[in-house]
Amino acid sequence: MRAQDGFPPGGTEVSPEQRIPEWGDDRVAAPILDADLPGIDPAELAEEDLIREMESLHRTRLDTLRHATDSALATHLRRTAELETEYLARHPGREVDPSRLRDA
Repeated sequence: MRAQDGFPPGGTEVSPEQRIPEWGDDRVAAPILDADLPGIDPAELAEEDLIREMESLHRTRLDTLRHATDSALATHLRRTAELETEYLARHPGREVDPSRLRDA
């Protein structure tokens, strides 16, 4: 069931991908890497390039979320997930800053 705004109900209980109306309820997961999709395979990027690409996406995140078309937001979300997944694969034991931890 969709609300009048075209988004599925649930507010913050659904992911941003689920809130994009153009994807519809009958969506199927697209392959992460596809020759038709923009961007170089993250596995092929040098470490410096991977970091630069992630910095660029994070720098433009709010503007994309607030003002880009649904398809541009979907591309942004996909590319961010690809790059961050590659980063985590390369750095499974990344150092966690204790000052970033919440008190229990």
